[in-house]
Amino acid sequence: MASSKIRPRLLVADKDGNIYDHPELLMLCRRGNDLAQPRPDELMPLPEGSDIFMMPGRRALGLDPEDGEVEQMEEFAVAAFVAPAHTITAHAAYQTDEDAPTLPLFAYGAVGYANGKFYVAAKKVDQDVRQVFRGFSGKKINRFAHKILEDYKENRLMQHIMNKCVLKYSCPAAKNLAIGRYEAPLPTSRTCNARCIGCISFQDDSSKICASPQDRLDFTPTAEEVCGVMRHHAANETEKPIFSFGQGCEGEPLTQADMITEAITMFRAEGGRGTINMNTNASLPDKVAKLCDAGLSSIRVSLNSAREEVYNLYYRPNGYCFADVKQSILEAKARNKWVSLNLLYFPGITDSEPEFEALVNLITDTKLDFIQLRNLNIDPEMYLELLNDIDFGASMGFTFFKKRLKKACPWIDFGYFNPFVEED
Repeated sequence: MASSKIRPRLLVADKDGNIYDHPELLMLCRRGNDLAQPRPDELMPLPEGSDIFMMPGRRALGLDPEDGEVEQMEEFAVAAFVAPAHTITAHAAYQTDEDAPTLPLFAYGAVGYANGKFYVAAKKVDQDVRQVFRGFSGKKINRFAHKILEDYKENRLMQHIMNKCVLKYSCPAAKNLAIGRYEAPLPTSRTCNARCIGCISFQDDSSKICASPQDRLDFTPTAEEVCGVMRHHAANETEKPIFSFGQGCEGEPLTQADMITEAITMFRAEGGRGTINMNTNASLPDKVAKLCDAGLSSIRVSLNSAREEVYNLYYRPNGYCFADVKQSILEAKARNKWVSLNLLYFPGITDSEPEFEALVNLITDTKLDFIQLRNLNIDPEMYLELLNDIDFGASMGFTFFKKRLKKACPWIDFGYFNPFVEED
């Protein structure tokens, strides 16, 4: 829960990575280019499953409570990467050294220390526990994965998910497939028709980002291989199975729409039930329509902004435009499908007035159903530099942003994960 009675102290890290709280200075937050103390309604104890870490080449900034001045430390800044189901409401505050490296693709939440606890500027936005693995040790999950590898030696997709996603990257979605619950990932595409600045599976030679967090899928599975994974998951998760195309280890699934349509048709023809979802950039409206007609249940459309100029700077679309994204949503809604936005939230930008107005217009025009409030994982200064020539104005804060969205579009619900959609 949020707390309005605490004043967390500044966290800093020494050159060896040891983290400790400052005895006098208070925690500061960053929203866009503005520094401020955390708002009373946005501090919460650091959730279980979160990480705190040093920010290389960034000097910590703290507030002197005596004179109200901002002080720069010799020690490094500290940030939090919050557990799934939480959205950060402010970034860590710091001053960047001239030779500082570009930060890896994480979200850098503001974090402080008070009363024996770490506190982070964040909100819990989903009560779903699908990525909480209490009771499932790493060894137990790995045993499940190795058993599946033995059972599906001829299925390249299952081999990829177990070997790479579970055993190498410890992907939460893949671990759920291994233990037979909730939502199963179905990566299918090696290619993409966008060149997102913050792509987690591919960075070209011109990128300032030193490495992608994971490798992209290096083959295209067959419809039978995809359907085999779906059959396996449906046999284990019998209550509310969800099957999701479009994962972090692949490109854009719509580029494999024909094969995916074949797999969905095969699964549905066999009596396969459950929510078949696609996480997508929604770039190809005709393909979206075809997939929906074949039995796709829902789409989750990722975007950083409903303003075309802001969207284009981050996504760098190749062969499509923002109007296609909107048309894809309309195609899905015309077929009574569930549409979520994967809104990549960036404090100080997403909650600015121009961004809010554009988002309300998109929601109102399409009557989409749901907003997943996920963090934009990127070096904050890299993103701000990318958007340097665009006017955003003051930010309203996460809580007010969410309240105003609900008031403007009362049918909208919020969360973090893809919901199970009841079948007709």
